[in-house]
Amino acid sequence: MPQQIELGLDTFGDVTNGADGNPLSQAHVIRNVIEEAVLADETGIDFIGLGEHHRADFAISSPEIVLAAIAGRTKQIKLGSAVTVLSSDDPIRVFQRFSTLNAASNGRAEVILGRGSFTESFPLFGYELRDYESLFEEKLDLFAALLRQEPLTWKGTTRAPLKDQSVYPHTECPFTTWVGVGGSPQSVVRAARYDLPMMLAIIGGDPVRFKPYVDLYHRALNELGKPVLPIGVHSPGHVADSDEQAREELYPDYKTMRDRIGAERGWPPMGRAEFDQEISRGSLYVGAPDTVARKIATTVKTLGLSRFDMKYSAGPLSHEKMMRSIELYGTKVIPLVRSMLQDG
Repeated sequence: MPQQIELGLDTFGDVTNGADGNPLSQAHVIRNVIEEAVLADETGIDFIGLGEHHRADFAISSPEIVLAAIAGRTKQIKLGSAVTVLSSDDPIRVFQRFSTLNAASNGRAEVILGRGSFTESFPLFGYELRDYESLFEEKLDLFAALLRQEPLTWKGTTRAPLKDQSVYPHTECPFTTWVGVGGSPQSVVRAARYDLPMMLAIIGGDPVRFKPYVDLYHRALNELGKPVLPIGVHSPGHVADSDEQAREELYPDYKTMRDRIGAERGWPPMGRAEFDQEISRGSLYVGAPDTVARKIATTVKTLGLSRFDMKYSAGPLSHEKMMRSIELYGTKVIPLVRSMLQDG
């Protein structure tokens, strides 16, 4: 069990509603996300992660640009993506952008590399969905080589080869690079093979069902002769002053988001019983601070985590409600989780 669990927050910059009930502009949402991150820093939260999307309901398409703005307003909080869609980007440019962010933030940058659960970036940047797997595998191979910060000779099929190529800027200290995993054994072993920490996206069902993936990761690291590496979890949640308030605040907006995405993917609409089940026995961390803290502590102990990140945004859930959730997470939930873990 890690002695000091890191507790962070994630957002995709979900387009929220204003006081008049109408959606805010994406520009307004981005400004709000910056203020949310400043509050997270002020309340002692360890990490803020911004997800990359290219669609109307999420405002953030360039996480590192927003993170750079946050870096200038914060002092301690680590700054990362959640996730960067490496499959449809160029690994060298991603490395350069996060190296630059790392310099500007005095070593606080992180990147979580993933294939993405949405596919809008593929046609947008001219990639074929049939290459979904091969693009990520090859680009991750190149990115892992870049982390060594040595003149690079590399050859693949997705881009031109490199020969004795240096990539700048060099970092004063390496930035942490995670691999985002949605739950396939191949992704777990891939993270171990490249000697990278694993971030599990657990967005539905009992978190304990991911224990076999944790065991597989440890086994793969051991068989490859690599050291024990951090494991993190990303899951949705919301904190309010009472359990009832948290549920009532979150449900309508979470349902709006869930049903919108579900309509694209062939899922049936979500009912209240399913929502409540996800809170009581699934992967929704919703309630008063002590309720959320107990559930996080249980997940941390069960899976042996080094990091837990709660996605605090949910569809049109208002900026004001998210700010209160962030405040409670930083000032109440985090101290409770650490106390619970210390007490065993």
